[in-house]
Amino acid sequence: MDCASFAVNLAAAAGAALAVMLAALAVGLRTGRHRGVDVAWGLAFTAVALTGYGLSAGYGDDGRRLLATVLTALWGVRLAAHIARRARGTGEDPRYARMLARRPPGRARTLYAVRIVYLLQAALVWFVSLPVQAAQYLPGRPGPLAWAGTALWAVGLFFEAVGDRQLSRFKADPANRGRVMDRGLWRYTRHPNYFGDACVWWGIFLLAADTPIGWAFVGSPLLMTWLLAFGSGKPMLERQMGADKPGWAEYAARTSGFVPLPPRR
Repeated sequence: MDCASFAVNLAAAAGAALAVMLAALAVGLRTGRHRGVDVAWGLAFTAVALTGYGLSAGYGDDGRRLLATVLTALWGVRLAAHIARRARGTGEDPRYARMLARRPPGRARTLYAVRIVYLLQAALVWFVSLPVQAAQYLPGRPGPLAWAGTALWAVGLFFEAVGDRQLSRFKADPANRGRVMDRGLWRYTRHPNYFGDACVWWGIFLLAADTPIGWAFVGSPLLMTWLLAFGSGKPMLERQMGADKPGWAEYAARTSGFVPLPPRR
């Protein structure tokens, strides 16, 4: 790996992530809704991957560069499109409404949103995407570990995309209003989309991990998994579901919280 060129890429990736989040901020300030940052999340990863692909030409292996870019962009664009469809015609996301209610309206609330919602997510995008950036600069053709990572990425995308689709169809049926989704993949895990997301990022990490230096970036999938399972993902959503959905306690008692498992009796 050419360390000087990779350092330039790190700076450019930070700039790409920040640019996407600042664009989302402009939209949020104009509309008064900050839930668009969730759309920007997937697009920021895509921007980082495309930036790295352009800058890494002549440094990393062409096959590994292309593979890392395509896997990241496919995941990011699909996620952004899904969230954009889900948010169409709705108000502010309750998570951001509660978060921003901690500050009085006006300049203080805007600065709080910039710092906690947008700049923090830009920093997370940059850190979580480090294996993508590293893979684009690594010499040598992808080995068995990289192809195992590609397979794990495919499993993750399946759980994420199919889980999202099943939930969207369930919610679209008026007969299911107020009910807990416990069908399809949701019968085996309470969060197939979060589990799939974790698999995606461990798979992308393995694209870099088949070279020794790639293991320096293991903190990225660890952080993403922690956020999904213990941070701002699963715990926050389950607190809301427990308060809003009758039958949630029974569903949670029989269904695995993260890793898909057969339902408990």
